[in-house]
Amino acid sequence: MAEEILINFTPMETRVAVIENGMPQEIYVERASRRGIVGNIYKGKVVRVLPGMQAAFVDIGLERAAFIPVDEVIDAASGTPGVRHNISIADVIKEGDTLLVQVTKDPIGTKGARLTTHLSIPSRYLVLMPGNPHIGISQRIDDAEERERLRQIMEDLSSVENPDYKGGDSGFILRTVAEGVSETELRSDLNFLLRLWSRLNEKIAKLPAPSVVYEDLPLHMRALRDMAHSGVERIRIDSRETYQRSVEFAQSLVPEIVEKLEYYPGERPLFDMFSVEEEMERALGRRIELKSGGYLIFDQTEAMTTVDINTGAFVGHRNLEETIFKTNLEAATAIGRQLRLRNLGGIIIIDFIDMTDVDHQRQVQRTLDRVLEKDHAKCKVTGVSELGLVEMTRKRTRESLEQVLCEPCPMCQGRGTVKTPETVSYEIFREILRQHRAYDTDSYLVLAATSVVHYLMDEASDHVAELESFIGKTIRFQVEPLYGPELFDVVLR
Repeated sequence: MAEEILINFTPMETRVAVIENGMPQEIYVERASRRGIVGNIYKGKVVRVLPGMQAAFVDIGLERAAFIPVDEVIDAASGTPGVRHNISIADVIKEGDTLLVQVTKDPIGTKGARLTTHLSIPSRYLVLMPGNPHIGISQRIDDAEERERLRQIMEDLSSVENPDYKGGDSGFILRTVAEGVSETELRSDLNFLLRLWSRLNEKIAKLPAPSVVYEDLPLHMRALRDMAHSGVERIRIDSRETYQRSVEFAQSLVPEIVEKLEYYPGERPLFDMFSVEEEMERALGRRIELKSGGYLIFDQTEAMTTVDINTGAFVGHRNLEETIFKTNLEAATAIGRQLRLRNLGGIIIIDFIDMTDVDHQRQVQRTLDRVLEKDHAKCKVTGVSELGLVEMTRKRTRESLEQVLCEPCPMCQGRGTVKTPETVSYEIFREILRQHRAYDTDSYLVLAATSVVHYLMDEASDHVAELESFIGKTIRFQVEPLYGPELFDVVLR
């Protein structure tokens, strides 16, 4: 499978696209004005402890206090990672305490950042876990012999009997890209992380709370560190300065990808070459057309995302069951890709078209599972529920593409719908009656949007005349071009 990474850089914004077989599969956007903070480490101050919620709020210097649940505090405090304790958070921390924390989820919507005290610092092949003397291996490395080889290397390198080891009680996780890597490369990565942690410890001792201790890399460097695996053929960068910085970064941390880096000076915009701009625009819409004629509807809310599948114009060639099965198969593949493109996370409910054949149900779910295996984010899929829905979760750490690029509609306040001119007209009638009872005036002037005024003077003209007769006052209308479809004012004259 041919894979490329495109990096589009401007001083205001960095965009990264992952291309597989000529098609965009993942798109990441980072604005200079509001970089994500996932992975950042802070020296924070506990501002509120909530025993009822078994959580606390921590001031890390952001506009909103960040949230930390008891499980993300107790394990580190007890020194027994991974073990649950029936301990109140009030017994572990109190208001005013200083806490070393790491952001696991960006602030999203009205929710503040989510924190943990279980720190982890990634490098190319390893993730350092200070205070957690454990060696883990990525589940995506499934070869038993390779897993054992890697484990043995790390046990030797991090052994207390090794005079060169300066990691104390730190542990490590071997990342997926560590598969097949030599002991020399792992030792180099390990030493880099230990030197970094040593410098951070010196910094922590001097900083007040709240303060930033460690910031994760900018997007283009994270792409080189995290996405540039052996299957990537080329990494094209359209900024000469960013290309040069990327080469320097790769030479020090990921030397094996230096030869894959390319500066793209072409006149045609880099993202236009693979229709990335077009795919981004489609990923912001609710409806995705399928080649068969069916379509998907995506609805993203704060609580969850729902996906509805419809056959649309696809009628099949044999029978209804065949039509439904083929539509669902195509939808399963498209959904896996759209989840990555849109960077949707949290709870996701998929409403496949009802299938009576149990074997068809299994094949559709296997197709979805196979597509999700390519996803960098952790996904968990349940079986088909009693209502015929597939429930799944996808790890959410950063804002979705829509949340980065869009804001709630000022007309509908994010509802997705606006009141009809008829509905607004009836609200105007009720407001006039309300003011008629409260004030004495000669006439009323109604200011409203064009569509509402047209409705009042056309379809609702009889009702206006009846209202004027009832209150004994004249009602005049004036179009206010700047008013949205739901906004109006009734002015006493």
